[in-house]
Amino acid sequence: MKKILFSLLFVGVATLANAQKSEIEAAKKQWALLSLNKDKTLADNLKTLNEGLAHTDKAIAHEKSKDLVESWSYRALFASRIALVDSLDAANSSANQKIAEEAVEKAKALDTKGNEKENIENARLTIQDAMRNRGIYAYQKKDFAGALAAFNEVTAKNPNDTAMFINAGVVAKEAKNYPEVVRNFKRAIELNYKDSKMLYNDIIKTTFDDIKDSVAGLTILKEASAKYPEDPYFIGVETDIYLKRGDIAKSQEMLGKLVAKEPKNANYQSLLGDTYYKQALAIQTQRNALDPKKTKEFSELGTKMTKFIDQAIPYYKAALDIDPKHVNTLENLAIIYAFKNDNVNYEAIKKRLAELK
Repeated sequence: MKKILFSLLFVGVATLANAQKSEIEAAKKQWALLSLNKDKTLADNLKTLNEGLAHTDKAIAHEKSKDLVESWSYRALFASRIALVDSLDAANSSANQKIAEEAVEKAKALDTKGNEKENIENARLTIQDAMRNRGIYAYQKKDFAGALAAFNEVTAKNPNDTAMFINAGVVAKEAKNYPEVVRNFKRAIELNYKDSKMLYNDIIKTTFDDIKDSVAGLTILKEASAKYPEDPYFIGVETDIYLKRGDIAKSQEMLGKLVAKEPKNANYQSLLGDTYYKQALAIQTQRNALDPKKTKEFSELGTKMTKFIDQAIPYYKAALDIDPKHVNTLENLAIIYAFKNDNVNYEAIKKRLAELK
């Protein structure tokens, strides 16, 4: 009698365990249904996904199936897919992402034979896509702070995702979160983003104009100049800074060293010309603001202005001797010759510019 009772109990336990395993099979069937639901609505697909997730709820709740890798790998698949397709509902998407992340980690620990490796990786990638989607949807709704939070979440989990650092920097600019613009663009540069020069431009402008940190801005500017030594833009910006500070000597010293190092560099010759030409432009601004009745002061400023212009011309000519098609130099000389009423040189320069265009 005891043997019969024991047998009955044994059969009962086995039946219960099989019942819990059937939850896994049911989850698999629900997952397979998704491939057939291509023409279904979002609501229909979410219903299928939530039903599949409910089967995994039961599977992980039972002692006999809670440590089966498939209980967790399929849970990760369902929850991550819900997080992705329901990205418009940010709260529900985030909640399911957390479920998926927990399930991925649990599945990894249990999958000693690697049988569920593909499903686990599928879920992991879907989680990343869900975070990206939330950022894109937030951006489209002009929720720039929300978009920044979503993109920052992606980069925190995947610190080598260059595109997401760019996205984060762009939405940070829209949100006027300028330190985040700098941080994200700097990281993209570190990851060798193909248009790093453009990012440096943004970082420098943001640091000087928006954050108003001239010390940090100059540091970044020097870094950009070192990385792109042939680019006249960064050298020009640095020259402008010294000019605005009234430190002409420093600006000319810096450019003089570059010219000594590369005497055949047209950019450096042209920028040296700029150090004089920009002083002339500053005087012109003063002169334009002057009371017309103050003829003596007006004339004195004109003399100073002409002196700086005349000092600029030899450097501009040297630049054109090296590179006859140096557009910035040609444009500056056209303005200078027009100011000096030198029609012969003015027409010659205008002709060269027209030929280039």
